[in-house]
Amino acid sequence: MDERAWSAVDSYVTDLLVPQDEALVAALEASREAGLPAIQVSPPQGRLLYLLAKLVGASSILEFGTLGGYSTIWLARAMPDGGGRVITLEADPDHAAVARENLDRAGLAAAVDLRVGPALDLLPDLEAEGAGPFDLTFIDADKVHSPEYFAWALDRSRRGSLIVSDNVVRDGGLLDPDHEDPAVRAQRTLHEMIAAEPRVEATTIQTVGVKGYDGFNVALVG
Repeated sequence: MDERAWSAVDSYVTDLLVPQDEALVAALEASREAGLPAIQVSPPQGRLLYLLAKLVGASSILEFGTLGGYSTIWLARAMPDGGGRVITLEADPDHAAVARENLDRAGLAAAVDLRVGPALDLLPDLEAEGAGPFDLTFIDADKVHSPEYFAWALDRSRRGSLIVSDNVVRDGGLLDPDHEDPAVRAQRTLHEMIAAEPRVEATTIQTVGVKGYDGFNVALVG
């Protein structure tokens, strides 16, 4: 099978199992029109995030990397009807502006706290505010700092929380200890850190689809 087949399977699954309403479709279209890179999660992956958040009863969610807000919509919709909050961090103000419009169109502006700036610069403010504990953290920002994001989130997670990290396989680059790409090296560091961390149980799943060959790590905080 090649990437065309992977994409066709994604389309089949989306058509059958992944509801795509006006707000989700509009978020993708607005992101395309604004020239945002097409690196958001696929519809089946968005649905997976929604299901994971539902499974843990998430009402406090942290997201590293908003982009156009597509994954943010899925996460916010998974929270209980009575309330909850997603804190999402986006480094690019232009991306954040598109995301705000998409979240507003989806009726989720009040449920999402979108903060703009490099995540490592924003975390001290969250710490000062006493943010957390988070029921679910989704790491999908600049990949070089994935280990730092994971470590920060772990210290602010409760027993039973999930930390999901996207794009960790890097087209198989994860295998290469001498890879030149710092993003790949960071994913190896992340795996080694998780393996040595007694507070979590974790696995990495390889994925194929419209986003090509990659994978995500799911860590359960114990």
